[in-house]
Amino acid sequence: MTEPSKVIHVRNVGHEISENDLLQLVQPFGAVTKLVMLRAKNQALLQMHDVESAINAMQCFTNQQPQVRGRNVYIQFSSHQELTTIDQNAPGRNGGDEDTQPNRVLLVTIHHLLYPITVEVLHQVFSPHGFVEKIVTFQKSAGFQALVQYQTRQSAVAARTALQGRNIYDGCCQLDIQYSNLSELQVNYNNERSRDFTNSSLPSEQKGRPSQPGYGDAGNLYGLQPPGARVGYPQMGNAAAIAAAFGGGLPPGVSGTNERCTVLVSNFDPDRVDEDKLFNLFSIYGNIVRIKLLRNKPDHALVQMGDGFQAELAVNFLKGAMLFAKRLEVNFSKHPNITAGADTHEYINSNLNRFNRNASKNFRYCCAPTKMIHLSSLPQDITEDEIITHLEEHGVIVNTKLFEVNSKKQALVLFETEEQATEALVCKHASTIDRSIVRISFSQLQHI
Repeated sequence: MTEPSKVIHVRNVGHEISENDLLQLVQPFGAVTKLVMLRAKNQALLQMHDVESAINAMQCFTNQQPQVRGRNVYIQFSSHQELTTIDQNAPGRNGGDEDTQPNRVLLVTIHHLLYPITVEVLHQVFSPHGFVEKIVTFQKSAGFQALVQYQTRQSAVAARTALQGRNIYDGCCQLDIQYSNLSELQVNYNNERSRDFTNSSLPSEQKGRPSQPGYGDAGNLYGLQPPGARVGYPQMGNAAAIAAAFGGGLPPGVSGTNERCTVLVSNFDPDRVDEDKLFNLFSIYGNIVRIKLLRNKPDHALVQMGDGFQAELAVNFLKGAMLFAKRLEVNFSKHPNITAGADTHEYINSNLNRFNRNASKNFRYCCAPTKMIHLSSLPQDITEDEIITHLEEHGVIVNTKLFEVNSKKQALVLFETEEQATEALVCKHASTIDRSIVRISFSQLQHI
């Protein structure tokens, strides 16, 4: 058993827990003279003023499970009798508990990623603390990450001190910053995922080619366009502009060259699916021109999309999706379009079409059905209980989160299965809550 020490070792410190949270936990037992957050290990070290204070804290938490922000944390005496550095940003190692020394390259992990983070966003966040030379973003198992290289180590230390644990946007996109063991970044392309601010002559990457295979595949980040971000892509048109909307590369399996606008949907439940429900689902991937249910084949329908690329997205993401206990078949139709008539539903002028404005933003919503749905255009005074009441008939709701973006209420709702989330979307997109027309999309977040 570790002998008593004035240094307390705290485990299971989630990224939502701040230094102030830990200080408030132990300060009733005495003053804290040093604190080191070991973010990469979800741990922390706190040095109390004396051993007696640490013993009092340990005795209290032996009989009472300590919790911080609803999370159980586990406390024991550290093997260190004293921390050798007053803060984690000082030169040298943090009491031997971290592997990397401060240098000019920072490894940044973004938690609670509700909005896509581009090089421009990161540059805006980090440049106030010194000259940023290079930025590379990528997707790893830990989540969305970036490497930020400053001109000097002092700038990197200042940035980490100022930004560690802060949110880029209110309530989301939390920064977890560590020192990288890299001394120099190699940037091959200047685009949304990588940038060398000292060399503006670098080319943009070729379509579909990973920008920085040495650091990790940035992947295709689909989510919400952040508030205030500039959208400079054309509304529709060439594949290059569309690829740009997806962060530089098209989704796997999507060519961007398809010209067939009409898709054939089959194997759905004709008793529970109508034109409006198909509209709600397919409108995630593009504007809908018209939809026709095939009367001679009750479980078949034709959906005409705004252009071939939108149709290709729908086929790619919806083929095999589960809806009302049926696995959907989605394929390109042999018909180039649907002839208007009494048996067709027209949607070309619908204000519910998502791609009438900011098409590039809405391309970022595009993904296969997930367990998580995102709700927007909610009443300002809505509660989580009201959201649950509105959606619970469609499946088991595991978790919810209500938040604000630009003073507008939005929500995330996590269902037990993708099928339940899909049912909720097709049934409740464009439904009304207290005179507000609710808009629903899939979210690629794995948890709330």
